[in-house]
Amino acid sequence: MSTQTRVALAPRKRGRYTVLPDPPEHRDMPQHKHITNADTTLRTRYIDRPDVYVDGECYLCYDTGDLTLYPDCMVAFGVDAEAIDEANGYTISEVGKPPDFVLEVASESTGQRDYTDKRVGYENLGAGEYWRFDYTGGAYHDRPLAGDILVDGRYVDMELREEPGGMIWGHSPALGLDLCWDDGRLRFYDPVAGEYLRSHWESEADREVAEAEREAAEFEREAERQARQAAEARAEAAEAENRRLRDLLDTLRRQ
Repeated sequence: MSTQTRVALAPRKRGRYTVLPDPPEHRDMPQHKHITNADTTLRTRYIDRPDVYVDGECYLCYDTGDLTLYPDCMVAFGVDAEAIDEANGYTISEVGKPPDFVLEVASESTGQRDYTDKRVGYENLGAGEYWRFDYTGGAYHDRPLAGDILVDGRYVDMELREEPGGMIWGHSPALGLDLCWDDGRLRFYDPVAGEYLRSHWESEADREVAEAEREAAEFEREAERQARQAAEARAEAAEAENRRLRDLLDTLRRQ
């Protein structure tokens, strides 16, 4: 890879970009759930912003001749998100700017490359921020959480803080959010709203609760239906017995 940061063109408003192939599949399951969490959380935050591109596990390159980097998650502001989606990847020379935020989640097979070769690669591409998250706490990366910001074409470590309870966090100027390593989970905190963004796990838990409540409601409705049917059957049986007794009395009177 070149050691010189390339300057991209001004952002294009609309247009078709070169369609890129899918990168190779080799994510492990523990890593993938954390990637899904980051992607889902950030997509939800910017779902109403067509000028914000959120994606991952697709190629990020300056031009289509160098398909070597495919971050786990990236965010770009002020772009045509739909056109980039259609291209199945992010070509800086076509989009007109590098992404503002890139994230790599640690894995046993690629962990060391994330904080060495990939750091240099994203720096050369001009990605505004490069974050690394290791859910193991540092077994695969050099640190549980790390962030770099591009200053004069070179990455500079961002300040991170560690709370007494073990939470490690730092602020992303690009996203306007705090990234938090919280007991092996990556969480995003909005300091303006004073709250955490709803995570993929929390959304899954909500869906499970909602599904359980739906099933319980259906069970209750079915129990009520069966109770009504049983009551109607008893009423019909009682009416039939009353008619039989009336007919019997009528017969006895006529005798």
